[in-house]
Amino acid sequence: MAEDEFDESYDPDTDTSISDDDTAGPPGPVNWNLLTADAAEEEWLALNEWVHWLRHTYGLPVAVCPPFWHRHPALVWELSALHIHWLCAIHPEAKGSAMLVWHRDFTEAQERLRHWTAACGTRLTTDRPTRRIAWPGEPDTGPIEDIVISNREEDFVEFMHADVEARRRAEDQFIAGLVLRTGEVP
Repeated sequence: MAEDEFDESYDPDTDTSISDDDTAGPPGPVNWNLLTADAAEEEWLALNEWVHWLRHTYGLPVAVCPPFWHRHPALVWELSALHIHWLCAIHPEAKGSAMLVWHRDFTEAQERLRHWTAACGTRLTTDRPTRRIAWPGEPDTGPIEDIVISNREEDFVEFMHADVEARRRAEDQFIAGLVLRTGEVP
């Protein structure tokens, strides 16, 4: 068959190169607390790529979308929710007004992002852990100081790898604790 000819026998319903993920409905929410190591790596990479697209497309200032968002859970959760909302809005099964709803929600989310960015203290070239007030009976969190980060992409990759490895260690510890004969947790 010539390269430009159409194969009439092709049936997309029986194409084994299309995975179920390619034909699935809109994505559901991401629970960062429950992701496996492999799923977390996939989500981190997808979210990072999308955040780059978002900040360039909408010209977001650092006060709304800081470079070190990945280091702050409130920003990760908000951006992740926006990403899933966007994926649902552009899904072929979405209603025609879905992008209008997304833009309305995005406008509201920008205010929350601005608030959380200010609260966590992350800036263009510096970052610090989000300040947490110790409640009575909790250990003091100690001093929090800014650190200079000269390469955002390297920092993201290192942060992501550390998160994925921590999840992998937790998975390995869980599996090591199973009773192999029954698969039960002792």
